[in-house]
Amino acid sequence: MTLPVEDSRVIDIFADVYNATLVHREDLTADLAYFRVKVDGPAPVITPGQYMTAGVLADGKMLQRPYSVASGPSTSDTTGFELFVRHVPIVRFTTALWRLRVGHRMRMTGPKGKFMLEPDDARAHVYISTGTGIAPFVSMIRETMSQGKPRRTVLINGCSFADELGYRAELEAWEQDPAYRLSYVPTVSRANDPRNADWTGRTGRAEDVIADTCKQFGLRPDKTVVYICGNPEMILNAERTLMDRGFPEFHVKKELYWPKGKAPGVVPPAG
Repeated sequence: MTLPVEDSRVIDIFADVYNATLVHREDLTADLAYFRVKVDGPAPVITPGQYMTAGVLADGKMLQRPYSVASGPSTSDTTGFELFVRHVPIVRFTTALWRLRVGHRMRMTGPKGKFMLEPDDARAHVYISTGTGIAPFVSMIRETMSQGKPRRTVLINGCSFADELGYRAELEAWEQDPAYRLSYVPTVSRANDPRNADWTGRTGRAEDVIADTCKQFGLRPDKTVVYICGNPEMILNAERTLMDRGFPEFHVKKELYWPKGKAPGVVPPAG
């Protein structure tokens, strides 16, 4: 049976499929929330940066959508997989997910994806994201910390509004703890919007703060690797800025939300 797919990343029909339960939900805003989904039995082994495909049965159809996992692999068996999701009403899956109560049955497929950390990479790591694209980076930080192998990390996250900055409190706390070796760089793009009236931090899109961030933290192209997750326009702009600063292309890894050259259609840019 061919299942409806609402994301550009292809769902592998041969990937492992798991029955699961929605075990936790925490709303960040009216249209952003953290979800925890726990599979029945032992959880599949996942590497930070990979994604799972969540499935919800609605009106007799299985709606599916891939999401990068924000939780560290070491917690998959205990608290489940954490997903950071934006509700987009015209995307049927997110509408169905928003209606679910904790305890509702779901299904998970995966894991999939090659957007993963290189083992034992001693270079400084720069993570650049917009909106919910921060999820794989949160997983990477959580897991390297749980292994006692934190990497020097600068995390840039851009959003339209300050209240959309996912994991902000957690990241600010990590930044204050020297053990995490983290510098957190949040920025908002709609500085003049009343919704951002109390924001006193950086302004501009994620790609707009890259040059100053590199200067501030002394990030050298030969000793830094960059991971980017988000919409293609941001990724292209970020790549251009990095190349202008001497970063070789093979030092930049990326995860696109939809293919370059294709209009986002049902999913607006997050940042």
